[in-house]
Amino acid sequence: MSALKPLILRQIAAQGPMSIAEYMTLCLLHPAHGYYSTQDPLGAGGDFITAPEISQMFGEILGLFLAQVWTDQGRPASFTLAELGPGRGTLMVDILRATRRVSGFHAGLTLHLVEASPVLRAAQRDRLGQFAPQFHDTADSLPDAPLYLVANEFFDALPIRQFLRQGAGWAERMIGAEAGALCFGLAPAAPLAALAHRLEDTQDGQMVELRAAAQPIMAAINTRITAHGGAALIVDYGDWRSRGDTLQALHQHRFDDPLARPGMADLTAHVDFEALARAAPDLRACPLTPQGVFLERLGLGLRAQALAAQLTGEPLAAHHAAYRRLTHPQEMGHLFRVLGLSRPDAPLLPGFDA
Repeated sequence: MSALKPLILRQIAAQGPMSIAEYMTLCLLHPAHGYYSTQDPLGAGGDFITAPEISQMFGEILGLFLAQVWTDQGRPASFTLAELGPGRGTLMVDILRATRRVSGFHAGLTLHLVEASPVLRAAQRDRLGQFAPQFHDTADSLPDAPLYLVANEFFDALPIRQFLRQGAGWAERMIGAEAGALCFGLAPAAPLAALAHRLEDTQDGQMVELRAAAQPIMAAINTRITAHGGAALIVDYGDWRSRGDTLQALHQHRFDDPLARPGMADLTAHVDFEALARAAPDLRACPLTPQGVFLERLGLGLRAQALAAQLTGEPLAAHHAAYRRLTHPQEMGHLFRVLGLSRPDAPLLPGFDA
């Protein structure tokens, strides 16, 4: 039974319907009953498994990518290595292991982790304590220094608002209550400046999602990389432009009704990568690239072969399954996309078409 549901119903009764963004924030971050505030959602005992949990190869490839970019940009002697939403710390552990022999890389980095969950912060501290990580509630407090940043499955969990096009206006999808149950409804349509550019590629009845919480994060990244150099690598599921209802809930590794178990299920929505790029206007956005293509260009196939040579039996079968899951178009290889951002005057980022 959801302990958060009665609180949400009382708030709706007192204040009226709430936006999906407000609902997601309560469900994920309520201090007493929020999903990320109270549990570790990852792995077999949680509700989902991310790419770093599938295979060490994912983090190793991303680590070598970051080290190569750092090298291409002149090997700054002091820099920020940052991750947004580091989960259990698995990705960063693999990044740091893969880069430990890159001369000067570890000596120059300071590790910064942007994490809202107390439960996950504790796990990150346990696994990364030797690197003295500094924790941040938001990206705004990252240092003013060259920034090499990775965000894997971070933006999909930021709250969204949904809008249904009606003529030249947009009706926001809201969450209300009926007979003691949560339900969806629509607010009256009105023009919306933030979606003026979407009138040209949508029709009546089509839905578009906005993720306002991503804007200040991208602005902070834009400011630091523009001023000091570096790069940002964003990996998530979605596409260049959002269209349609992509809100989804995961509970015990299965899709669920987003309104059924507030605070007990993970809530996410597809990432609009164009919106992220537009929020960092001073940076050059690399062509949005499928995860499988990106990893293969950076040598994942060769790394997989090298590891396979040391395995037999069930471990070998599991290794092949992990490689397929990361790269195959019918698995994570196409649904997940990669966006790279850097200064326009910086060398082109590896793994992307020019």
